[in-house]
Amino acid sequence: METKAGDPGAFARFDLYRVDSPAFVVDAAKLRENLRILADVRDAAGIKVLAALKAFSMWSVAPIIGEYLDGVCTSGLWEARLAGEFYDGEIATYSAAYKPEDLDEICRLSDHVIFNSPQQIARASAILDHARAQGSSFDVGLRINPQVPTGEVPRYDPSSPGSRLGWPLDQLTEEHMEGVDGIHFHNLCEQDIEPLKATWDKVFDAIEPYFDQLSWINMGGGHHITRADYQREELVEFLQDAKEDTGCEIYLEPGEAVALDAGILVGTVLDTHFNGMQVAITDVSATCHMPDVIEAPYRPAMLHEEQGEGAPVRLGGPSCLAGDVIGDYRLPVACEPGQRFAFLDQAHYSMVKTTTFNGVPLPDIWLWDSETDALEKIRGFTYEDFKTRLS
Repeated sequence: METKAGDPGAFARFDLYRVDSPAFVVDAAKLRENLRILADVRDAAGIKVLAALKAFSMWSVAPIIGEYLDGVCTSGLWEARLAGEFYDGEIATYSAAYKPEDLDEICRLSDHVIFNSPQQIARASAILDHARAQGSSFDVGLRINPQVPTGEVPRYDPSSPGSRLGWPLDQLTEEHMEGVDGIHFHNLCEQDIEPLKATWDKVFDAIEPYFDQLSWINMGGGHHITRADYQREELVEFLQDAKEDTGCEIYLEPGEAVALDAGILVGTVLDTHFNGMQVAITDVSATCHMPDVIEAPYRPAMLHEEQGEGAPVRLGGPSCLAGDVIGDYRLPVACEPGQRFAFLDQAHYSMVKTTTFNGVPLPDIWLWDSETDALEKIRGFTYEDFKTRLS
């Protein structure tokens, strides 16, 4: 999988030795820049934009997000609790399946409760009625599967055959739409407007009979709106047309776009040896700190990586897994213990997916403002964080 991100921006001048290692460093100025772009699109199109906590849930910057966007979308009870505690604006909650015992609180916290199938809505009807009787006010949404594959990697494509995400569009009936206030679809991954248009062409025809019933349509995330080459003017026109054609409030819930190129992961070379090629062991682990490197898979961009000739170095983590390999890089520094390096575009997904497998320490979290050069350590992790999640 080829990522289109990896612009170093202000990190090109950041001294990697100013922070601990390993460490995530988030640039507040770049975050604000991304949010301004999203807010400009929102205002020009007359829609609403929610930040997806599944991609970026660094709640210490929630006040910054609240200055620009309309709220957040969450993926279950714990994210909804986090949203209710720290974030301003609306809360839209979607889960592939809810536990019945979680739903009452989710309804209390959320403005929109989105289900993965009509059967889930039917089974939850008594809980929803009870929640409303207790004073909770929320809309009910249904996620549909557009059945329009657009992704580069099938297992990351919600429209792949056999996908568990969303009710298949070719099975949608009038009966399924009873009690549904909004339609949700999420079909993109790091993509621009053409896959969105292709998806909407299919969705529009299927849900047109229900426009009078629907209050909102949520077009999900995966939109790389803050990427420099994204067709933002065309997107605004598209969203304006969708709003006029449907008479519905239109939502987008970008995740990556909020924190695109806003963070790096700093690491240190711990040891080196030669085994057919130069190999370096680092304190950054693909398995524990950047699992998408293995799952997607993809090759994260490196800050100041050398281009052209020169033998690459294979970088791997400190865990015992043979597959804990990040990739082959032409390092911008000498391949020797103590040297620092950084991977670009690591604020989203990497931060929320970290684990302490094998007792590998979690990266600390730092907030830097490239406009003022202010640097603050937001969170450090210790052995206690590893111990207390076990028993």
